[in-house]
Amino acid sequence: MLLSDRVAIVTGGARGIGRGIALKFADEGCSVAIVDVLAKEANDTVAEVSQKGGKGIAIKCDVSQSRQVQDMVDKVISTFGNVDILVNNAGILPAHKMPVTDVTEELWDKVMAVNLKGGFLCCKAVTPYMKEKKYGKIINVSSLGAKFPPAPTIYYHAAKAGVLGMTYDLACELAAYNICVNAILPGFTRTPLQDIVVESIADKEAYFLDFGKKNVPMQRVGTPEDIAGVAVFLASELSAFVTGETIIVAGGMPLKPAQL
Repeated sequence: MLLSDRVAIVTGGARGIGRGIALKFADEGCSVAIVDVLAKEANDTVAEVSQKGGKGIAIKCDVSQSRQVQDMVDKVISTFGNVDILVNNAGILPAHKMPVTDVTEELWDKVMAVNLKGGFLCCKAVTPYMKEKKYGKIINVSSLGAKFPPAPTIYYHAAKAGVLGMTYDLACELAAYNICVNAILPGFTRTPLQDIVVESIADKEAYFLDFGKKNVPMQRVGTPEDIAGVAVFLASELSAFVTGETIIVAGGMPLKPAQL
C-alpha cells in the first residue's frame, strides 16, 4: 500500500473533501487523525476508517486557535508517535456570492482565520517533527477560485490565493529537510460546502448534472474521491521529487466545453 505505516493529520476531515481524503488514506494503510470542529461527524469518519481495518482518531479542534492546534498535534504524536503527512483542508464559505461592499471586516477576519491562518498554524506545529526526521508531506487544499473566481466572494478567494503563496514559500524553506509542500485546487466539487449554492434549488441532482454538462469539459462535477486520488499521489513516494506545485482537479475547468 502506498501509505503503509504513515501517519496523517487531515483538517476538516469530518465530511466532504477531507473525509474523502481520510478514507482513501486509510485504504492505503495510513493512520489518520480526523481534525474538525464537528465532533460527531469526525467520529463517524473514524468509524468508517476502522471498518476498513485502519487506525484513526477524532480530535475536535478549531484550527484558527493556536493553543488548540498545538494540543491537537501533541495528541497525534502521543497516540501514533509521529506525523508524516499534513492535509490542510479545513475551510468555511459563509456565502456563495457577496460584493466587496457588503463584506464586513468581521467576516473577512473569520474566513481568513480558518482558511489561511489555520493552515499556517498547523504547518508551524508539525514542521519541527518533520524536520527532525527529515521527512514530511504537506498538502494544502486551495481552490480553483484562487486563480479563476467564478463569482464575487473576495474573502474566500483571497484566502485560498494566500494558501498558494504559503505553499510556494514553505516548499522553498523546507525542501532541504526533504519535506514536500504542494497544493490541490479543486474545481466545483459536490460537498456540504456547496450547500449554500443549492439551498434554494428544488431539484439539486438536476442542478449538478446540468452544471457539469454546461461548464465542465469532462461533463460532470467533481467528487471528494477525485480530490483524494491526487492527495494520495502527493502524500506518497510517487511524488518524492515534487514540491512547490499546484494541481488543478476540476475535470478540465477553467477550459470551456465546445459548443457544437
